[in-house]
Amino acid sequence: MDFLRIRSAQLTVFEQTGKQLFEDEMVDHSRRFSPRLCEVLGETQVRVAVRSAFAKAERYGFTNRGPMRLCVELMFLCGSEFDSDPQYRGFGEILRANDHQMLRAQRIHEAHNTYLKAVSGPGAANVHRALRDLSLLARTELVFSNGFTTGMLEHMHRIFPQKAAYVGEEGLRALIDEATREGRDYGFDTARETALLIVLKFAFGHGCTHDALYPWISATLADPRIASPAARAERLEKKARTWLDAVNARNDAATRP
Repeated sequence: MDFLRIRSAQLTVFEQTGKQLFEDEMVDHSRRFSPRLCEVLGETQVRVAVRSAFAKAERYGFTNRGPMRLCVELMFLCGSEFDSDPQYRGFGEILRANDHQMLRAQRIHEAHNTYLKAVSGPGAANVHRALRDLSLLARTELVFSNGFTTGMLEHMHRIFPQKAAYVGEEGLRALIDEATREGRDYGFDTARETALLIVLKFAFGHGCTHDALYPWISATLADPRIASPAARAERLEKKARTWLDAVNARNDAATRP
């Protein structure tokens, strides 16, 4: 009967409507999941980030609500490129496995819980401490008496010892090498300029230079009005200090009795 026939165009509209409703739901979920970051970003940018997480989820065959929501949460916790980050190598291996999406999502959830127990600390105390130490590092002169890579490994262990231990030397060296190569694309050729890129990736994920959660990084790196690599690095460092100061102030206020 004609009234039971639904044209494919109508089905597309229904599918789009359902996806829009789920996007709205995940934007609201993001505000509850990471309220301070979402407050800084604003709804438009949070929505951009959620859509990016959806696209990643779909590339790995995640279509169910739970696995897609997990990708949104991992984006906030580990950065938008958590699937290829040398700091979280196990996540990518699980995502690329041939298992059912629900099993893979469960395995990633368990792997991240293991990470949190080893790294985060009660009430994310280790994370907050690392962000404060990172803010101090951004204001001090860096010394690399034993060579750049060795010095960076020492700084990373000092800033966030729990995370450095979890990632391991191989993962940390991979992050340093990646940041060094990418830094050359921006014309960063001094130790401090390269170190800035490394610590940003260490703190916010290796994809932070094009992450919708940290648009101030990509905007600074791509700003055509900045005349030189040195000026670009200086501007990026200044913005990083401002961002870290704001985050640390909010964290302190949230934990104050």
